Amino acid sequence: MIRNPRLQEFQMDTKSSHRSARQNLFHDQDTGAILGRTPERWCKLLIFYAIFYTCLLVLFGTCLLTFLQHFINPRVPRLQQEYSVIGTSPGLAFRPLPPDVRSTLIWYKGTGYDSYRYWEDQLIDFLSVYKMKGQTAGTGQNIFNCNFNNYPPPGKVCDVDIRGLDPCTEENHFSFHKSSPCIFIKLNKIYGWYPDVYDNVQDLPYDMPDDLQYYIKNLTAFNSNFANMVWLSCYGETPADQENIGPIRYLPFQGFPGYFYPYENAEGYLSPLVAIHLQKPKTGIVINIECRVWARNIIYDRKERLGFIHFEVMIE
Repeated sequence: MIRNPRLQEFQMDTKSSHRSARQNLFHDQDTGAILGRTPERWCKLLIFYAIFYTCLLVLFGTCLLTFLQHFINPRVPRLQQEYSVIGTSPGLAFRPLPPDVRSTLIWYKGTGYDSYRYWEDQLIDFLSVYKMKGQTAGTGQNIFNCNFNNYPPPGKVCDVDIRGLDPCTEENHFSFHKSSPCIFIKLNKIYGWYPDVYDNVQDLPYDMPDDLQYYIKNLTAFNSNFANMVWLSCYGETPADQENIGPIRYLPFQGFPGYFYPYENAEGYLSPLVAIHLQKPKTGIVINIECRVWARNIIYDRKERLGFIHFEVMIE
């Protein structure tokens, strides 16, 4: 039988080339390369990746360690008191707030509902968490009825009862409709701050108003525990303002009870409030009012605006 020499040559060459290609793919006998790289190149590649991933692991560990060291607890600030931006002397705030954030003037027409409606709505919104305590997380679960003879146990927070602030209640329109508005004052919160109160009536500061000193002496004579109070005094800034402001009533006390402190960001905590009722302010004129708090560790500085709050009231 005569075979085609070209076919035989073609078939033999094809098988030989396939076998050679498979050998070159995994191992080259001439160069000793495995998968296209010599053992030396494979060794260098492995060393490179070992160093790369080691550095990456060290970097990740350093970042993790730094994060753990500076971990911010959602309830406990890392920087507190003198190390924080707020400092150690709490400020004051008042409500209701004017619509213009640059203004501190509370102005309305005495008997016009449309005129004082904004201020009333502001107070209703502000006091909603006090009136319906379910809006504040945790309130109702760890609430405690505190008083000057019954301080809260650890993990409990004191209740702020706004029902007994008559006439400074929503039902009475906060007395705006009688041209004798109620303004609410609160002490700003500083984590861990505890007031250094004037626990001895003989140590009251010389510049404390006489009427406040008289109030403190009478109150502490009835119960010495009432001395645990951050006292509050509000007055007209100038002699003319003092004449125009008229009598002021403080509800429920003329200060913030010490059993509300220290503030530790516990669930359900609500800042204590003082409602100042301007009983007979003069109408048709702007009255400049200043409210100051009194404790040994609260700094009062008019130039730096520390330890007091200023606002104006005008009733047409």
